[in-house]
Amino acid sequence: MRFVTLIVIVWLVIGAIAVFQRGYVSSAPENCAGVGTIALTVVAGPLNYAGVNPKVTDCNLPQPSE
Repeated sequence: MRFVTLIVIVWLVIGAIAVFQRGYVSSAPENCAGVGTIALTVVAGPLNYAGVNPKVTDCNLPQPSE
């Protein structure tokens, strides 16, 4: 179980490094698509260095009821 936890942590750290290298955190995300792109990049982890470039172009958040 410790090995799996270590692998997951390393995977996410590599994804976070990719976020910084792509400059996504240099300015605050303007909408939920920006936040989604950052989250997908972190989850993609090492796949970012294999050519994966996840992007969220549009997102629809539910509106609160009145």
